[in-house]
Amino acid sequence: MKYYIASSFGNIDTVRKVASILNEKGFVQTYDWTKNQRANSLKDLKEIGEQEIQAVLASDFLIVLSPAGKGSHIEFGMALGGGKPIYLYSEHNDILDFETTSTFYHVDGVQTFVGELSSFLDFILRGQTTGAVKQ
Repeated sequence: MKYYIASSFGNIDTVRKVASILNEKGFVQTYDWTKNQRANSLKDLKEIGEQEIQAVLASDFLIVLSPAGKGSHIEFGMALGGGKPIYLYSEHNDILDFETTSTFYHVDGVQTFVGELSSFLDFILRGQTTGAVKQ
């Protein structure tokens, strides 16, 4: 199974940790954007954006680690529109709080998880092993 992780530069360590664990379990990351430096030009943004589009489209499922930036939400939209399962994680309740959540966090195909990262990884592994995607 192939996956893509969307998040912000502030979460690079967490993204790398999640990727490492999934890779050890035999999953394949479609693109590791954490190896990039921040873009310095519009040309850089275009090149990175093209790679990220292809990575989302090539993935079997998407992981979004909150807090996530605007690019992550665009990737979320691509995956949602493509019918790909989405696993949305937050250590805090922000993704479930009515004042701070998004409409699209609660539609079919999106699985939200609040809590410890290790439990979230177990949640993903159970979902991908059984093929279950619930709301």
